[in-house]
Amino acid sequence: MTRTVLVARLDSVGDVLVQGPLVRAVAAGADRVVFLAGPAGAEAARLLPGVDEVWTWACPWILGDPPPVDAGDLAGLTERVRTLAPGEAVVPTSFHQSPLPLALVLRTAGVPRISAISVDYPGSLLDVRHRVDDDLPEPERALSLARAAGFDLPAGDDGRLAVRRPLPDLRDLHTGGDRGPDGHRCADLAPGYVVVHPGASVPARAWPAQRCAEAVGALADAGHRVLVTGGPGERALTAAVAGTRGVDLGGALSLAELSALLDGAAAVVVGNTGPAHLAAAVGTPVVSLFAPVVPAARWAPYGVPTVLLGDQDAPCRLTRARECPVPGHPCLTSVTAADVVAAVEKLVSA
Repeated sequence: MTRTVLVARLDSVGDVLVQGPLVRAVAAGADRVVFLAGPAGAEAARLLPGVDEVWTWACPWILGDPPPVDAGDLAGLTERVRTLAPGEAVVPTSFHQSPLPLALVLRTAGVPRISAISVDYPGSLLDVRHRVDDDLPEPERALSLARAAGFDLPAGDDGRLAVRRPLPDLRDLHTGGDRGPDGHRCADLAPGYVVVHPGASVPARAWPAQRCAEAVGALADAGHRVLVTGGPGERALTAAVAGTRGVDLGGALSLAELSALLDGAAAVVVGNTGPAHLAAAVGTPVVSLFAPVVPAARWAPYGVPTVLLGDQDAPCRLTRARECPVPGHPCLTSVTAADVVAAVEKLVSA
């Protein structure tokens, strides 16, 4: 019989990417890994080495904009897991999330062994109740759960974040810059550019757009080619930030293509959001515009050279706020374009 393990992480892109070491550890001891992801994290799960299949499910107790609890939906998930019949499940969660509701669903579906980090008493819902120091970086926290469940990284695996390779070929990417022969504008993707990613999934973690635009101009003045990235819903933002000095790639890239773009960058300027962890997963240095609403010790880019900018003692510290609770957003408005240029220079000259 094959040994299938279900790994569940139900929130967003960055949350999924930092599970990479855990997934590789589980894959080293399993025949098949099925990853249960939320709608926002499924594309990231498909990038993780060791994942054989990705399921998508919108979880009503994890998502920031949760769907209503629906008995039929829960029954459908339960039956799907029952049909899969995994030998066990590993449920990594962030420090403020409980694994127990999902553990109940999985137990009801007949999963015989379930491992998770749990502060709350789990009764018979967990077979492995793991406890950790809350100040661990998220990838190490997750990997410690894998080890508690009996899985470990294979020899030679350094435990850093990673994505599947080879990465997509971006030579046919057309947008921004000079006009190509087909009439589209094309970006100069020779390695060594700087990527600025102004958006964030949580508004409290975003550097103001005007500051981002100032940084693009200052980086261009310092001699850097600057590419500005963002999702399909951020085209107006990326256009405003890129202006005439940067190349606007808003909405032009899939997550896999973005990983290839970040792989060719000298440095990435980004807030505490998914692309920061994607940059870490391809080994690119990060200028991290980090709002302290969550602790940098846990969520700063992992395993790559990083310059952390932002007032880590601002009044919003550790509030987990989605909208900035302090007028003027001082934790990040205190960061200037000159600060970003200096940080980039420090990283590229190292």
